Amino acid sequence: MIMHSTSLFTNPYAIEVLRTKKEELAEGINDPDHLLNWLIDNGIFTPEKKMVVNFYRTRTEKNSRVLDILISQGERACRLFFYPCLKQVEPKLYSKMRKYVSEVNKSIGDARRQLVGYLLEKDKVWFENSSERHQEKKDSPRRKKQEWAIKKKGKEIQLSRAAKPRKDHADVGVFDAVAKGCLSELEKTLKDNDVHALNSSSETLLHVAAANGHLMIMEYLISKGAKIDVKDEKGRTPLHRAAEKGHGEAVKVLLQRGASMYSLDTEGKTPLHLAAQNNHSHTLKVLLKEEVRSNGNQHNFLHMAAVKDESSLAKMLLKAGASADGEDERGWTALSYAVSRGSENTAKVLLEAGAHVDSNTAERAFNSNHPSIFKTLLEYSKDLSSDIMESALFRAVQKNLPGIVAALIDRGTDINAYNEMQYTPLLLACETGKAESAEVLIEKGANFGIKTPASDTALHLAVQAGAASTANLLLCKGMEVNLMNKANETPLHVAARHNRGAVAGLLVNAGAKINAVTKELVTPLHVASQRGHTDVAQQLLHHKADVNIKEKQSKSPLHFAAERGDKIMVEMLLNANADPNAQDKEKKTPLHTAAARGHLGIVKVLLAKKGRFGAKDMDGCTPMHYAAMKGSTEIVKTLLTSGKNKNIDDRNIWRKTALHIAAEYGHSDLINLLLSSGAAINALDSSKDTPLHCACKAGHFNAANSLVNWSQGEKANLLAANSLKKTPLQVAEFNKTENQAQIVTLLKKKMFITK
Repeated sequence: MIMHSTSLFTNPYAIEVLRTKKEELAEGINDPDHLLNWLIDNGIFTPEKKMVVNFYRTRTEKNSRVLDILISQGERACRLFFYPCLKQVEPKLYSKMRKYVSEVNKSIGDARRQLVGYLLEKDKVWFENSSERHQEKKDSPRRKKQEWAIKKKGKEIQLSRAAKPRKDHADVGVFDAVAKGCLSELEKTLKDNDVHALNSSSETLLHVAAANGHLMIMEYLISKGAKIDVKDEKGRTPLHRAAEKGHGEAVKVLLQRGASMYSLDTEGKTPLHLAAQNNHSHTLKVLLKEEVRSNGNQHNFLHMAAVKDESSLAKMLLKAGASADGEDERGWTALSYAVSRGSENTAKVLLEAGAHVDSNTAERAFNSNHPSIFKTLLEYSKDLSSDIMESALFRAVQKNLPGIVAALIDRGTDINAYNEMQYTPLLLACETGKAESAEVLIEKGANFGIKTPASDTALHLAVQAGAASTANLLLCKGMEVNLMNKANETPLHVAARHNRGAVAGLLVNAGAKINAVTKELVTPLHVASQRGHTDVAQQLLHHKADVNIKEKQSKSPLHFAAERGDKIMVEMLLNANADPNAQDKEKKTPLHTAAARGHLGIVKVLLAKKGRFGAKDMDGCTPMHYAAMKGSTEIVKTLLTSGKNKNIDDRNIWRKTALHIAAEYGHSDLINLLLSSGAAINALDSSKDTPLHCACKAGHFNAANSLVNWSQGEKANLLAANSLKKTPLQVAEFNKTENQAQIVTLLKKKMFITK
């Protein structure tokens, strides 16, 4: 059975639908602002609610908050949210909700839950009314007076939201009686419908009674059904009028009857604004007292004043007893809003009234788009703790706000305070390259002697950041240029590591030791060569850095450049007279290193600069041995050409030739190149293994195939016995490898053991 009541088409399941589908609705509503306008126009929300909702930053947060408020407001609000509001703003989402409700009804077959008709589409009068109002907004600057009707139990009941003004003599008499405060005359002249009558300014009788402060008249009118929050043509309610005229007792009566304190007139003013505007301090106190009683930790008048930067209103509110540190449901104080919105004038008023500045407020000041607001906090606050000031100093450095850095120091903040990373503000400014803030700190006397936990000085950090102006200022102020960190690196090492060419020149000119060494005996030139930082290398070589200096493993800068395959760096070092045949601790030359890494271009450059192709390291390996290991056919070809094939059979300490190595690593193309260049096919190593033994032992079929099928000149000796008296075939049979069967078959065919 459908239950009708004074609230249209009451249905207790609307809230349930909203709760169940809350997450989907929060995600699906694309335009919360448009929806809020509809909710306001349908009398579900007040404009103040919209203001509160707008404090939420993301779309889904806004939507979620709107849904929570609707649920808290009850069934009617939830129902009207669906229809007409959601249907008008998000028709697709509304259709999904209808489908869901329809499916629920079908699945449970409960007549009481026939929601489609009643929850989502029966409030035609509301939808039509809303549509008309939206249309009127477009058609006319002033909303037209409207009448709307609903049918109840088959009869038509007229419900006038804003009845048309009546101009008969009885009405004039009624308004006169109210204005004069004559209750007996009012009782005689008031007719049934007169309680809703409007005068030429769209004021009701209650507006007039409130404006004149006639309490008994007000009580009488309310008892006769006068609407509390009806608005006149200026959007003012009876509470606006009572507050405007300073009738504190009238204000109390209206508040006790549920009048909205936060109702806005057409100028966006609440009753409290009008009381303040007209200096009615008593009325102001009444409103504030009611706010404290009814609101708890809700967004209040002082918060609103802070948002709009209404400093004079804030001053009056504080004088009337408003709490400077009252928090709303987000835990925000009025000062929080003033700071985040950049409301400097209101912030000053709040601070002068003793508003507390905590770390969150300071953080908001930095995160706002109004950096000068923090200066206001500094200038006007009375109780900034040293912790907050020190934290603020580090934030000011991070954001590079030199004015605030200076103001904090002038206020007494410890210029050499430590943060959680054990950095001082100066160290932080230098590391992050905040030159202007660093300059202020240096000029204000920051301690240069303090180092980071890794013993980096401010100069190390400024150099790392490439902050030449800061580095120069530190040096001009007398900072030692050759101080070392824990790794014994000087600022010049740091410049080399980060390729800060301009800063490197600055350091050298200031007396930096160009060949300073770390614990590993690494110089700045080593660092630049190893990392390929040609800008710094150029600066260092220009200032006569030792090009052949060796680090702990006896590697020169050229070794590092060759290892990287950095042709530009190699050429730069060679042009500065780097020794192409310098040996490291393992007696490897840069040519060994380049060949081992497969850097053909570097091999060519080094050979052109008299690099020795036949140089042997401590294992007796030549560059060709390493190229053979890598399978670098082109490098081997280049080395052979350079040595005119004379060193083709050079042996290492295990008596292995390049051909042994190529066979061991399975490089068949290289085997063919070496053989065609005259390599000894049956050369014996220290175990009397031939290259064929090596290929068979490692299981490289292609390598073995190339060797046994070589027919130009000496052929591979298939019967050669090694020091264990094993032939290549026996070695192949003994060593289990992936290609064992193929190699054994190949050798047996060649030896005519099998067909």
